Amino acid sequence: MTNNNSSALAVDLCGLKLTSPLVLLSGCVGFGEEYTRVKGFSNSDVGAICLKGTTGEPRLGNPPHRIYETDTGMLNAIGLQNPGVDVVVDEILPKLDFTETNFIANVSGSTIEEYVKVTERFNDSPVAAIEINISCPNVKQGGAAFGNDPEMSARVVAACRAVTQKPLITKLSPNQTDIAENARRCIEAGSDAFSAINTLMGMAVDAERRRPVIGNNQGGLSGPAIKPVALLKVHQVYQACKEHAIPIIGQGGISCAEDAIEFMICGASAVGVGTALFYDPLICNKINQGISDYLMHHGLNSVTELTGSLQLNAPNWR
Repeated sequence: MTNNNSSALAVDLCGLKLTSPLVLLSGCVGFGEEYTRVKGFSNSDVGAICLKGTTGEPRLGNPPHRIYETDTGMLNAIGLQNPGVDVVVDEILPKLDFTETNFIANVSGSTIEEYVKVTERFNDSPVAAIEINISCPNVKQGGAAFGNDPEMSARVVAACRAVTQKPLITKLSPNQTDIAENARRCIEAGSDAFSAINTLMGMAVDAERRRPVIGNNQGGLSGPAIKPVALLKVHQVYQACKEHAIPIIGQGGISCAEDAIEFMICGASAVGVGTALFYDPLICNKINQGISDYLMHHGLNSVTELTGSLQLNAPNWR
């Protein structure tokens, strides 16, 4: 790392020792090897890397277009393209250097049974933790996302909890009525941590053709456009789970050190970087340095002192 106060950036995330609060988000760096080809980048620059979403069987993903740049973000509808969990565990994981950073598996599925199968397979692997993507459509209930229903979310978490001893991180969807209630139910079911938030659903339209730009018609919106929503959701989840000391990986539009700091103030223990990597692959060192400078400027010894330090304004009823 380039910062001069690296020890102050260390974070404990449900037992994982992170040298930096930065986590590279699932789907943005492949299976952990993509950005190692960029001169000046190292996996050791970040505290953890979430691997690409993995399903029980190989998936080809959605038809093109899959990605579309918006004014202040990005729409994507990749469709969970991946080679399947057996290939990931048997062929991809052995090629990763697990001394560089923590690698976190990302589990996706169309049924609870598929979530269990993939989680169980990763349990017998060297990944440090397992992130459950509950934003996937439940094929047994008409395609409604598991993560938009607290009862279904809890059922997925409980089923995965039963087959792994590794830390479970539940990735919460913002596309639901009450994210705090969902978080509470997932804690009861055995979640050790949360990622908040997943992408917001959006659409882009080609006015000349009068058709959606994205081949899947709709996609997940990420980037700076969703940051205000993500900050609020992280705050709401933190308020719901702080008595249980459940850590949160805050994410949604982080593109500089100030963004990362704001998420931690709202309750995040670590922060996820994703869309920003597409236009600045070396942004992590800059964010690490900026956080370190902030800590020194404010006389703080550790980045952990920022978590949940938000002072809410008192209502002024006149």
